[in-house]
Amino acid sequence: MSRFAWLIPTTAALLVTGGVASTIKASATVRVGSPAPDFTAKTSTGQTVRLSDHKGKLVILEWTNHECPFVVKHYRSGNMQKLQQEAQAKGAVWFSVVSSAPGQQGFVNAEQANAVLKQNKATPTAVLLDPEGTLGRLYGARTTPHMFVIDKAGQLQYMGAIDDALSLPDRDVTKANNFVRTAMQQIMAGQKVNPSTTQPYGCSVKYKN
Repeated sequence: MSRFAWLIPTTAALLVTGGVASTIKASATVRVGSPAPDFTAKTSTGQTVRLSDHKGKLVILEWTNHECPFVVKHYRSGNMQKLQQEAQAKGAVWFSVVSSAPGQQGFVNAEQANAVLKQNKATPTAVLLDPEGTLGRLYGARTTPHMFVIDKAGQLQYMGAIDDALSLPDRDVTKANNFVRTAMQQIMAGQKVNPSTTQPYGCSVKYKN
């Protein structure tokens, strides 16, 4: 299992890769209840998007790596695609973010990113390419998947795991408490998001060294 890094849920995020442990902290600028950091990024179709241009809409950020087994679980089971469709049916914007660096697991160029989308039958609003890791580090993205939900006022309302099924079998998806779905529903109902922060799990984001 040395190719992958799994998150051990503790107070600090502990990533274990090949028996070497390192602590990775979220960005100090990212806090639930505070404005989500604005960013500009390129999509896999060559467009430039800016977070602030989508103020007035719910925005979901999904850090992804198509070679990570935890990401594979959520796409192979159709769980991530279903969540993307539900979000967009509510008028939300969904950005899948790839922060894997060139030469690292999960890195894709624009053409490859679009091929992965087609293969997975995924329907995010756009795939954001972040090979330098600028966007990932801005948000303190630690794992794939790592999820962030931003409300219509541009406030971060949820960050953490997609659900509470910290395991690989696809069948566990149907039994899981999906934190992202709950956050969207509570935001839409004008309720306080609970839980608003959870420990993300999955493979470590393969940032540029």
